[in-house]
Amino acid sequence: MESLISIENLCVDYRVREGWLSAVNGVTFDVGKGEIFALVGESGCGKSTIAYTIMRLFMDGNSKVTGKVEFEGRDLLQATDAQMEQIRGSEIGMIFQNPLDSLNPVYRSGRQVQEAILLDRTSRAEAWERVLALYRDVRIPDPERRSLAFPHELSGGMRQRVMIAMMLARKPQLLIADEPTTALDVTVEAQILAIMKTLRDELGASILLITHNFGIVAQLADRVGIMYAGELIEVGNVFDIFSDPRHPYSKALLSALPRIRKSKGRIESIEGSVPRIIGEFEGCRFSNRCPAAAPVCRTAAPAATKISDSHYIRCHHNPEGDEPSKVFT
Repeated sequence: MESLISIENLCVDYRVREGWLSAVNGVTFDVGKGEIFALVGESGCGKSTIAYTIMRLFMDGNSKVTGKVEFEGRDLLQATDAQMEQIRGSEIGMIFQNPLDSLNPVYRSGRQVQEAILLDRTSRAEAWERVLALYRDVRIPDPERRSLAFPHELSGGMRQRVMIAMMLARKPQLLIADEPTTALDVTVEAQILAIMKTLRDELGASILLITHNFGIVAQLADRVGIMYAGELIEVGNVFDIFSDPRHPYSKALLSALPRIRKSKGRIESIEGSVPRIIGEFEGCRFSNRCPAAAPVCRTAAPAATKISDSHYIRCHHNPEGDEPSKVFT
């Protein structure tokens, strides 16, 4: 599959009182054209940091970013502010976690979507017709009336649909959805997921889905990347991850999911806590919680090793007994 965006050895550190906090470390993956790639992990593992880095939303003195983020051959980390202003919205769109915080409370919802369309030098009348069409696309009932409502007059599900409409207004090639169903009930969540999948199929856009919900991953994703403490520790297609997880953390995470029947046994928990990494760190970041940890896990960082063409892990432990081929360090 042809890649739309490729991320190579991305590292993001935040300046804190004690030094530099490692938020993302050595992350490498790509998203193909027309693909839905899901980033999964606990809160604070670096998922949203990757999204903000792609959009260049915090490039200031309090962060240090290295690596490459290539979008259609252009390194976004080297792009100027003016170039990024052209890319945001028109080529890469982002749905943020809380739509109420992302929408301006003093402007009507439809006017905010119209503003995005007007950036393409469309007439106001034509832009408004496009707003109503977008509201219909994202299944907002009575778009003529809802487009004139203020954000506080809309439910959480409706506000999220408005945000999706806004991001689709300029037909981006890549849509980043950061926890798109947070705080929504299961019925509305299912509707939002159906909308996203339909829009992917109809528009051919790629989606980078950021979530901690494996139910959403199972419904939407083509490939999955599992993150832990700022590192991408396993990547595979959705069938690899659910049927044959290889990393001890992936196995523990899936074992902690709720089960339908009691016969499946008790839900397992992962003992310990995620390390807060300041400065240099030796060894595997999961070693303090890993049941398979060996001495080497505490002294050397593992390289990414290939299990199959679509599946790799970052781990010293190899349950199959053979030596997987190294992918990168």
